[in-house]
Amino acid sequence: MRRLPPLATLRAFEAAAHHLSFKRAADELPVTPTAISHQIRLLEETLGQRLFERR
Repeated sequence: MRRLPPLATLRAFEAAAHHLSFKRAADELPVTPTAISHQIRLLEETLGQRLFERR
């Protein structure tokens, strides 16, 4: 059975996708942009799929 990803990673993904910005997502969730990046990376590892194109 496949496990669900951690809830914090889904929150970070939703905010980043909504704002199209890790910085704006961090402002929304009162964390650092680095924290958003780490959460997105964890979600990508959990799903085995890249979710964002980083520039």
